[in-house]
Amino acid sequence: MSRIASAFSRKALIPYLTVGYPSPQAILELVPLLEEVGCDLIELGIPFSDPLADGATIQEASYQALKQGVTPKLCLSLAAQLREKVKVPLVFMTYYNLILQFGLEAFCRESAKAGVDGFIIPDLPPEEGRELETLTQEHGLDLVYLLAPNSSPKRIDLVAQRSRGFIYLVSLTGVTGTREALPTELEAFVSRVRKHTKLPLAVGFGISSIEQAKRAAQVADGVIVGSRLIQLIREDSTLTKLREFLRSLRTALD
Repeated sequence: MSRIASAFSRKALIPYLTVGYPSPQAILELVPLLEEVGCDLIELGIPFSDPLADGATIQEASYQALKQGVTPKLCLSLAAQLREKVKVPLVFMTYYNLILQFGLEAFCRESAKAGVDGFIIPDLPPEEGRELETLTQEHGLDLVYLLAPNSSPKRIDLVAQRSRGFIYLVSLTGVTGTREALPTELEAFVSRVRKHTKLPLAVGFGISSIEQAKRAAQVADGVIVGSRLIQLIREDSTLTKLREFLRSLRTALD
């Protein structure tokens, strides 16, 4: 069983962190903390100058990371150091142009060498992903595709065939960020996708409270939380608030 597959042996708690926020070395403390409190898979966001799918909170974190000199090469180095510290699956989340500039084969090779388990690339549709799919599979990496609530049956079927590891369900159209409430059609959306695949389904974008996470977990196999975690790191440098929030999420999902 792969590390990503093992993450879904229970309702998976999947946090997102921006590598380089609040400092380049902070990720080496944050990821072990996340594993300790019961997170099952961790998204490592590689900062990018034009993060179209990200809301204000993650955009600001990316901006601060870039100001401190965080590059894909540094992210690979930090991932390799993390792999020596933790067993939890690590997935890079970033944008296609960044990987293209690095070199597709080189990025896959170096990611696998660093112990990364897969990629999530919000701006890469499956129609344009064949080359990267081939390379990720050659290097033992999973390429995770995304679906939105307005995805057509044809698109759902295509992603169901081509995604590896799990499918990322965007809870709403728009960008990431905390929300007062999840859309009323969330359950119907998950149910539609479930008819097309046996892959685990993880819901992200907008989940920022215990109640929202519990609701998503009732129908999905995993819950992704990002912007709220960045906010808690910013509010409390001791990470006490972050730890308490994640422990509450873990309890709620269990």
